[in-house]
Amino acid sequence: MPAAPKKYLVTALAWLLAALFLAPYLEMVITAVRPADELRDNGYLPRHFAWHNFVAVWTDTTIGTNLKVSLLVAGGSTLLTLLVALPAAYYTARMKFRGRTAYLLLVLVTQMFQPTALQVGLAREFSSLDMMDSDLTLILANSAFSLAFAVWILSAYISSIPAELEEAAMIDGTGRVGALFKVTLPLALPGVVTCVIFTFITAWNEFVMGLILVNSPSKQPLTVGIDAMIGAYHPQWNYMFAASLVAIVPVVILFAAIERHVVAGLTAGSVK
Repeated sequence: MPAAPKKYLVTALAWLLAALFLAPYLEMVITAVRPADELRDNGYLPRHFAWHNFVAVWTDTTIGTNLKVSLLVAGGSTLLTLLVALPAAYYTARMKFRGRTAYLLLVLVTQMFQPTALQVGLAREFSSLDMMDSDLTLILANSAFSLAFAVWILSAYISSIPAELEEAAMIDGTGRVGALFKVTLPLALPGVVTCVIFTFITAWNEFVMGLILVNSPSKQPLTVGIDAMIGAYHPQWNYMFAASLVAIVPVVILFAAIERHVVAGLTAGSVK
């Protein structure tokens, strides 16, 4: 096949694939601006566009408060996971101690448990500690389930960095902690970014823990707040889709902010 037609064919297939992925989001936008009396119409486009749905979802529901809770929980879980996983990953990557392999396997085994299956035990534990209905409870629970993945990813990245770089820095007078933050951590930035993305999105999309561990509507995360719009007889589809579009924005901003670090990590070492 000549180069020019092949290029056009690949471009057309790429646009078709992009359209397939974007079609659900387009449906979300269309439903979000439908008036309530047109939600069951057969037409794909509404006869009137109810842009006030985006205003009403903030004034008539608790979505604004739920959004703040989700930002707090996702951000707090990400920060706590990195603070705990980074020293653990560094120690397992640099120090050879007895039981190191067993420790890493034990950490990996904890990742195999389904969070949903542990909710009853978590609820009883936090209830005995009088920590139910709290943002801190969601932060601790989400961090616990993301910690194993973060330790493994960071340990693998740090292990791939030559220890001689840290030794050279320590010979120049930098301590081990200084070598970690000045030498190793910048080189392991792609691994840190991977952990940030995984932990933040996992906590942001978490539904079951927010539903079981928190009872007050004003303290529930955004996923539970959107689910509450499904009533017994009259689901508020326009509000649900408007709130779902709002829920996408923080994740898009996160990817836009750290995308260059992800690309840098994927292409590191490809050009000499």
